[in-house]
Order: sequence, then C-alpha cells, then structure tokens
Amino acid sequence: MEVSIVSPVYNELESVEPLCQALHDVMSPLGKSYEIILVNDGSTDGTTEKLGELTKQFPCIKAVHFRTNFGQTAAMAAGFDIAEGDVIVTLDADLQNDPKDIPMLLENMTDDVDVVSGWRKDRKDKMVTRRIPSICANALISKITGVHLHDYGCTLKAYRKEAIKNTRLYGEMHRFIPALCSWAGRGVKEVVVDHHARQYGESKYGLSRIYKVFLDLITVKFLLRYQMGPIQLFGKVAGFFIIPALALFAFIIIGNLFFDTTFIKRPIWVMTPFMMILFGLQFVSMGLLAELQTRTYHESQDKKIYVIGNIESSPES
Repeated sequence: MEVSIVSPVYNELESVEPLCQALHDVMSPLGKSYEIILVNDGSTDGTTEKLGELTKQFPCIKAVHFRTNFGQTAAMAAGFDIAEGDVIVTLDADLQNDPKDIPMLLENMTDDVDVVSGWRKDRKDKMVTRRIPSICANALISKITGVHLHDYGCTLKAYRKEAIKNTRLYGEMHRFIPALCSWAGRGVKEVVVDHHARQYGESKYGLSRIYKVFLDLITVKFLLRYQMGPIQLFGKVAGFFIIPALALFAFIIIGNLFFDTTFIKRPIWVMTPFMMILFGLQFVSMGLLAELQTRTYHESQDKKIYVIGNIESSPES
C-alpha cells in the first residue's frame, strides 16, 4: 500500500459521500495503491449507516466505528494504527480541506522531508471565534516548540509511515505531531493549501478547547524536554523559591539583630503569599506526574486510548 488517507468523522452525514467521491476522483488517476480510512468517532446522526453503504460502493474504503465519542486525537491514533500505506495523509471530513491538494502534498515529500503540513493561508472561517484565536495559538505553539508553522490546526497533512507509527497521542496532541516529528529528527515542510467554507452541519470545536490545547502544549514541552530528567525542571523551579527564602531568612535575622522593624515581627505577612504559591506549584507538579503515570499505564501495557466496535470494508478489498 502506497498511500493511506485517514479522516476522523463525527456527525458528518451530508459530507461523507461527497468526500469519498472527491478522494476517489483525486487518487484514481495517480496510479498509486491507496486506502481511505474513515474513523467514525461515535456519530449519532446516521453517519454510521452511511459509512456502511460507502464501503460497498467504494472498495478502497475502511470504516472504523468507535463505540462512543473519544475525540479527534483518538480517531487519528486509530487511523494511524490501522493504516498500511507508506505515506499517511490526514484531512477533515467536513469538506473544508480540499482533496485536490493531496497530490501536491505527496510531491513535496522529498527524501529530506517526512512531514508535509498544510497552511490554510486564506482561511474561510469566522474571524473572531476561529481565525484570531488560531493565529495566537500558532504563534504560541511555534515559540514554545521551536518548530515554526503558520497553521498547526490544519488537519490536511502527509506523513511518512515510519515518522508517525511510533508517535503516541493523548489529549489534543494530534495538532502537535509536526513538532513531535521534528524533535525526533524528521524533516517538516509547510505548503499553502485551499480551504473552503463549511457546507454542511456545524463546527464541533469552539473557544472552549483553547484551554485544553494550552495544557497539552505544556505537557508536550515538559515530556520532550524533561521526561528523561524531570528533576532538572523541578530543581529550577525550586531554586526560584529556595534562594529568595534564604535571602529572606538572612534579612529577618539581620533586621532582628541590628534594626527595629515592625513587619519582621509578623512573619504571617511574609508566609501567606509564599504558601499560596507553593500550593499552586504542588498542584502543577501533581498534574505533570499524573501525565507521566498515564503514559506509563498505557504504554507499558500497550493499551489504546479508544475502543473499536467493528471495522467494515468491501468484500473485494
């Protein structure tokens, strides 16, 4: 198998058939063996039945049905696990990504490039609720990860199989895959792709996911920089408090010995803000340790972050 196309699907009844037809029309003339993996993320609008029909109409389609909604990252992970192609292409099922850009992604995957990421330069989304938050998020992610892309949120991407197969995904981390691959020594290239206004249904994502993405970004940074020596991070943080604490102790001792200061005799004035900050750091530390424990739990036992009910494909495939 040369190319696998992975698309998460959640309540996209009207768009899945036009999507499959468009993918078939684009891929057939290329002369490459390909498969289309549609991961049904617990749809409740009739998408499940429609996908069953499409597997009979298009022999190249595999429909993967989750038992319930696990989220886009889990759908991506399932698609990557099942994909057999040397190159794996991902795109949204809502027809906002253009399948006609797939040949361009494949052409840009040269010997030194393992990830080709789409950039929706002329994005057809609402300015206030989608585009402005996206610009801010992309700038922040690029700054923190050191991998500068204009559009981390664009699902239309192409990956070499060896670059993606060993990448573990959790939370909202599917958008950080280019950064994860780059840190592993993989070449990343960004190309401009078309973007269309949504034709059917409503967007499944809003401003509420910004906070989740921010927390996952902190986790990605922590795991990739400090997972082999977390004490380096916590040691640095501790230094910000231990050194000022020692200086404060010295100030109190000197003040008591040589000066008549009033507030030094009321240590609660100094202790209260320090205790509040330390409590906050304690919760952050527990969160990071919990992230490590989650990965140990899943990876040591090879547990998946999704549950597949069944997989449908054409009898001819």
